[in-house]
Amino acid sequence: MTVLESTPAGQPATTLTAVATTKSSEAKKRLGSPWASLLAIVIAVLWTLPTFGLFVSSFRPERSVKRTGWWTLFTDPQFTLENYNEVLFEGQQPLINYLINSIIIVLPAVIIPIVLATIAAYAFAWMKFPMRDTLFVAIFALQVVPLQVALLPLLEIFVGTGLNNTFWTVWIAHSTFALPLAIYLLHNSMREIPAELVEAARVDGAGHVRIFTKIMLPLMKPAIAAFGVFQFLWVWNDLLVALVFAGGTADVAPLTVRVAELSGTRGSDWHLLSAGAFISIIIPLIVFLSLQRFFVRGLLAGSVKG
Repeated sequence: MTVLESTPAGQPATTLTAVATTKSSEAKKRLGSPWASLLAIVIAVLWTLPTFGLFVSSFRPERSVKRTGWWTLFTDPQFTLENYNEVLFEGQQPLINYLINSIIIVLPAVIIPIVLATIAAYAFAWMKFPMRDTLFVAIFALQVVPLQVALLPLLEIFVGTGLNNTFWTVWIAHSTFALPLAIYLLHNSMREIPAELVEAARVDGAGHVRIFTKIMLPLMKPAIAAFGVFQFLWVWNDLLVALVFAGGTADVAPLTVRVAELSGTRGSDWHLLSAGAFISIIIPLIVFLSLQRFFVRGLLAGSVKG
């Protein structure tokens, strides 16, 4: 005899499942309709249009940028590379120096948290020690702490130790702020690895170091790449941390600090600002397109079980 599981309202669970499936199919059909596709295209065009206008302005002469809108390009096409040459190599503060500073900042700021987070994630996932779960929850909870809360205490520490306005302050700050999310993402990815694989390695005499280097790291490449892209984009586009810890000297300030200054006090350098903006875009765009296949897969690691 078969007994149907009932809900508190008395309706059979099989009926509710059928209703949910029907609604899901209807929603999927609506989202896949031509009108939904058209709406997505319209949103994409509206989202991209200002960026396209900025891109066009970066190739227009200064006189045209200041006197006419970018859409006049279609009736009066004028192109020049002088904006890029001027902003990169000319003037008292050429952008090329800040571009080099950004590269010097971003590489350690990505590598340091990845190295520390992979080790910590392995410990939380596969090693037993007192208060392991409590510490992991505490680290996860640090993600809700606003970045701005820690800026002043960190600045006081850096000034007291004489590290202010050096690359070390930016590296330490970005690495510190990135660790909670990095540990959480990499821990979830490690927990997806079958325990039987780890147990088999232990039976063969492998210790934690060998398991970590020979088994975990090769299987963790998508998650590491996903966080690497996320951290790279965050550090490269950051302005707040750069202004607080490195904005006081041109020898350390990254690209974003100089790009923010290009508009001038009265917005007189829009032709340089548009060129500088796209110079700052090109490198993260290349990095994202190169590693995009890992990005979503790594971020979703551990979110679905089954």
